[in-house]
Amino acid sequence: MASLGIPKSGFRLFQLRTSDTRSFFEWGLIFFDVLYDAITEQEYKEAELQITLGLKAPSAKAMPEKASSESATFNGAVLGTIAPPKAKDAKSNQISSSTSIFPDFRPFASFLSDVYLSYIFTSIFTSLIPTLFYFSVWELGLAGHELALLSTLSPVLLGIGPLLRWAKPRHGQTTLHLMGCLGLLAFVLDSPVLRLAAVAPATAMVVLRQVAKWCSDEGGEWLIMGLGWLMSSLSKHLNHSNNPLWPFVDRKNNLYNSVGFALTLAAIYETHTRPTVISSAPAKKEVKISTPSGASWFTAALPLGSFLFTVHSLIADPSTLIAWSWTGYQNGSPKGPVPHLHGALTLVVQCAGLLIPMLLVPLNAFDLLMHPAWFAFGALNAYIMYAYRNWTGYLGGLGLALFLMSITPVVLRRAVQTSEGGTVKVFGVAMGVYCLLNLASIFTVAYAFVPGGVYFRERTDCVLVAQMACLALAFRWSQVGYPQSLRVDVYPRNMMSSYSKALIAVISTLSVLGTLYRWPSSPPQPWKPGPRIFNAGIWTVHFGIDNGGRDSQQGITNLIRDMQLDVVGLLETDLHRTSFGHRDLTRVAIEQLGYYVDIGPGPNSHTWGAALLSKFPIINSTHHLLPSPHGELAPAIEAVLDIYGTEVTVVVAHNGQGTVQMPYSFRQNSKDSKEEDPLDRELQSRELARIMATSHPRPVVFLGYVVTKPHAQRPAPYYILVEDGQVHDIDEEDEDRWCEYIMYRGLYRTSYARISRGSITDTELQIGQFALPKHGTKVTNETRTARYLRSHKEILPEHHWFPMEYYGNEIQGGVNGHFYHVFGTPLYYNFPENAVV
Repeated sequence: MASLGIPKSGFRLFQLRTSDTRSFFEWGLIFFDVLYDAITEQEYKEAELQITLGLKAPSAKAMPEKASSESATFNGAVLGTIAPPKAKDAKSNQISSSTSIFPDFRPFASFLSDVYLSYIFTSIFTSLIPTLFYFSVWELGLAGHELALLSTLSPVLLGIGPLLRWAKPRHGQTTLHLMGCLGLLAFVLDSPVLRLAAVAPATAMVVLRQVAKWCSDEGGEWLIMGLGWLMSSLSKHLNHSNNPLWPFVDRKNNLYNSVGFALTLAAIYETHTRPTVISSAPAKKEVKISTPSGASWFTAALPLGSFLFTVHSLIADPSTLIAWSWTGYQNGSPKGPVPHLHGALTLVVQCAGLLIPMLLVPLNAFDLLMHPAWFAFGALNAYIMYAYRNWTGYLGGLGLALFLMSITPVVLRRAVQTSEGGTVKVFGVAMGVYCLLNLASIFTVAYAFVPGGVYFRERTDCVLVAQMACLALAFRWSQVGYPQSLRVDVYPRNMMSSYSKALIAVISTLSVLGTLYRWPSSPPQPWKPGPRIFNAGIWTVHFGIDNGGRDSQQGITNLIRDMQLDVVGLLETDLHRTSFGHRDLTRVAIEQLGYYVDIGPGPNSHTWGAALLSKFPIINSTHHLLPSPHGELAPAIEAVLDIYGTEVTVVVAHNGQGTVQMPYSFRQNSKDSKEEDPLDRELQSRELARIMATSHPRPVVFLGYVVTKPHAQRPAPYYILVEDGQVHDIDEEDEDRWCEYIMYRGLYRTSYARISRGSITDTELQIGQFALPKHGTKVTNETRTARYLRSHKEILPEHHWFPMEYYGNEIQGGVNGHFYHVFGTPLYYNFPENAVV
């Protein structure tokens, strides 16, 4: 419930539903068992295998005559020869059937090796941009390291004839595999520069190897590539939205990296030692699909580049489509799908999409996937995903995911076939399109920090139109002039198709089981429910990248846990982009600690993101895009929480950057902040003040990044928020602030703490502790004197105290580099006389 945002009022119904979990498992297993049997039966029919039960087998005369031998093949390697049964006696015939039903284990091992190496390709390929974007985040602009993206253009090197001829055979593939392992080993490097120096050439090698593999035209590569993407998506779903093999994951959890590297070496060894037997029998079956005679390399390159980017940007993580559709809560329930629950549904639909061409080829109906009507289906769902929110928008996203996975063979085989006359042109241009679409999508939100970015501002619609326009070139738009054909390879006479379908079923099942495994058994509970107090914090978490360039989810969670925060506003959290790895920064905290969550505006809102974690039920929440006529868009979340039976409005906001040097004690190691238009700052502050004033007389807690000095005169934000918003600064005597502010109304503030950033981010954590008036009463005295009755912690009950372990400084004390700074201690305040709590 914590991660799913189930309201307390609806928990009883929720318990009734979860009590049927065992039945869900049983019926799910029955479904997949029947599905597997049906698929296996179809495979046996296609292979013309017979299973005989009893003492008597059919005679050889009753069997149709076949070729003298048939080869069992896997990705170009003939793994053995299956001879047809001889008509000697029933016993020999029966033994022949039995041995064909239970083949050698090697084909299965070969299949797993190829799929796993495809997963490794996807892992290294998707790790490049987050690794290099660390430097862009610190510079708040182009840092020069972005040139590492050009490593994906390595296919242009295949224009060197000897290199292409070397890269296609087994020894070349093995060498490139081993060189690509440098990207996996980069996790041992502590320096972000060195990690990028390892990941960039590794990406160049794996892309080069993958293109050479595609061009070898061994067949089935489209299926292996699709399964690799599914494996990557599944690994992120099961690992808090992080691919466990990325080199920038938490250094303390390197077991995954080590095991992954060992398995990679084993898979490379298997492919290198895979036996090859020469046979005159056909190794594969080709289904020929009409394509235009005038089809050019250019019209094949554009769809491939757009396909790679679209898959990477929209379905590389199962929760990205949900982030696009998310709008918050209404009447205590989410308005749409929730990332931690319905991400599994995204994966299941992706699996179904990859299964479609596998089912259509044997039916000679593959041509349907090239029909303009199928493209219209994909385009329509892309429009629904973009234009609508909540369940409607998510269903559009699911339709698009189904469409994208289903056209994998169409796009890839078209590119491979047209590349026979020019590998460099097709795949070089394809990767160029991939790079350009990546930059365009990033510039739609980072327009304030790049030259010419203003032309891309909020133009995700144009980027999406460009993606679909490029994909359209892969479809058949005319009935005239189709003498050529598109070869789509299938394997009806070996076990690869069965293995693939079984793996697809396993991936679907694991995605559901992973969700159920993390399903919380009870709703979130506040840390200290007895005294009716709660801790609220605001933290700008720098896109979940710590100062060493690694994922910081666990470090964020640890400090939230130690400070026992009941309400948390996290800023710079929208990571569902290729530049940030499509991560969900709230995932670890809500799964380990139990929180209701509002992940805030999605990537299609073009902000840097804001998220709200709450131990209390979220009754309603609204997302606001604050006025930004010139600068970057500013997100805000307005939520009404049920805190001990009292409705409290919580506002989480990020107003952008300013032009004044920040105090060292607040935002250490930071450069001068980038400019923000003063008009933007004023308009955003006025809108926030309006939101807080509108909720009067309901209690309010404001957790925001507003870019102002304390007591700065209008049009600076400070007095606009305090006076127009009818709230109090948490401590107006704290002059050493610049960005983060906590404000409140209708509550007793009992403590205020500032905790240094450590190595987690570039900004401190601020915490305010509040006590609610007794239910049915209000604050008795809100004069300045009553609000500033400073106290030592020993005067207050212990449940008001913050952890003693965090006393310290930069030299000693504290925990993981975090300590109470500025004041050296939390500030405590007494209740005013006659307060009723």
